[in-house]
Amino acid sequence: MKLVDTSSWVQALRANGRKEVRERVADLLRRGEACWCAPVRLELWAGVGKGPEAAVLHRYAEVLPDVPVGPEVWRWAETLAGRGRKRGLSAPAMDILIAACARHHGLELENDDADFDWLMTV
Repeated sequence: MKLVDTSSWVQALRANGRKEVRERVADLLRRGEACWCAPVRLELWAGVGKGPEAAVLHRYAEVLPDVPVGPEVWRWAETLAGRGRKRGLSAPAMDILIAACARHHGLELENDDADFDWLMTV
């Protein structure tokens, strides 16, 4: 199972999205290995209207596993933010939370965002 970040979903949903990202996400979906979490869903819903992307998100909501974001994930996020700060690194709060979710649940993270390079290793 791989947690798919908003950055990759956006590329996958766009007709002109980056081909390599679209292919990675499509492969995860075909194999039944894609999942998401509440922060990813929120970012996606904040960026779509009522067009075709919304219909796709509704379909995904019916089939994709939803990784829980409980208190342990929030503690992980606090830890990651602190580790980054000590190294002079920062990232958007939602990215920190998404990385914490993946790390807490032992999931790899499919993404197209350089912030995750350090968030998944620090």
